[in-house]
Amino acid sequence: MDTSILISLAVPVFFLMIAIELVYGYASGKNNYRLNDSIAAISLGLISRIPPMLNLGVQGVVWASIANHYNLQLLPKESWITWFVAFVLYDVCYYWMHRMSHEIKILWAAHVVHHQGEEFNLSTALRQTSSGWLWKWIFYTPMFFVGVPGEVFFTVAAINLLYQFWVHTEHIGKLGMLEYIFITPSNHRVHHAQNPEYIDANYGGVFILWDRIFGTFIEEMDDLKPIYGTVKPLSSWNPIWSNLEIYHQMMRDSFHTKGIKNKFKVWFSSTRWRPDDVLEKYPHFSNDMSSFIKYDPDCDSVTKTFCLIQFITNSIISTALIFTVADQSYATTWIVALMLVFSTTLVNLILENKQWAVNVEIVRALLVVTAYLSINIQPSILTIDLFFYQSLMSIFYLLMFAPINNRLSIIK
Repeated sequence: MDTSILISLAVPVFFLMIAIELVYGYASGKNNYRLNDSIAAISLGLISRIPPMLNLGVQGVVWASIANHYNLQLLPKESWITWFVAFVLYDVCYYWMHRMSHEIKILWAAHVVHHQGEEFNLSTALRQTSSGWLWKWIFYTPMFFVGVPGEVFFTVAAINLLYQFWVHTEHIGKLGMLEYIFITPSNHRVHHAQNPEYIDANYGGVFILWDRIFGTFIEEMDDLKPIYGTVKPLSSWNPIWSNLEIYHQMMRDSFHTKGIKNKFKVWFSSTRWRPDDVLEKYPHFSNDMSSFIKYDPDCDSVTKTFCLIQFITNSIISTALIFTVADQSYATTWIVALMLVFSTTLVNLILENKQWAVNVEIVRALLVVTAYLSINIQPSILTIDLFFYQSLMSIFYLLMFAPINNRLSIIK
């Protein structure tokens, strides 16, 4: 079974737990959810499900080749020992994949998405990269060499990722002896912090043991509250830019720096290193921890309501796409995926108060409605039908409410 399928089946539970945390936060006076931050985080999670649906990457071919031709067959398929060893071995591989993703720039380019959020709550757990399929699989190839069966691998991988969801919370304190063995909310808060005292630590997925063994463990201090986000702030809700920011920086630095060695080194250096010549031309501005201000552009209630409605409908479309992908052509899946990314991106840009994004949304919705009414799609495709009704709702809302709120420039 594919890991992505198991994760998709758990999505309703994720949303239920987010709702419970939100209610608890308000009831206890400790709410740490912001609409814009949460929509941005969950939108990135929804988009991250698309590459597995499109079968992007070569990991399946490589893993199958190793399993069929280079398998040492050290682990019997029917033994419980295989499951135990696979679970522990996966977490060791995850530790090194995760650690290298913080230490090597080209790997950080994919992983940075998960750290850009400046709040720390359960929605942060869903803030996932869409380019991890490029590199992550390399770290798990040893498991297929030693003979971990595919079904065991995908199951323990899913369990590992599902475990990591609950540790993204500020509402659970230290858990005594468990802190010495497992990843917990406390030691994972440290991992997400950008404070100099906390940075680059606590990489395990389920077990904190590897961090203690390999010297990367840092304990959360009572007198030092974590400040979340990246040292170089993203300052955007745009999910496309979120995924491309570091890749763009590396391409720019590689193009402008002098010397073949530096052009190559830009991609595989430490995440902290940049050539002196491009650093001077394109300076790097980091957050000041003493006066840190979260990115939080102000939005009016009409804009927030529209974005919330669009976010919910896009989430429904994304869920429908996941569970109907086998019922439609590969080309249709591509079309729906691109439409979903475009629509989701516009929602987040509107949350940034980009006036032009509202205008583009009107044009997008009109084009979808026109195409739907002009092209006879037989048999009917659920995701396309949902996009049609979403677009109708978008047009109605914006034309009815945006002029009243003096938001829509094209009809002023």
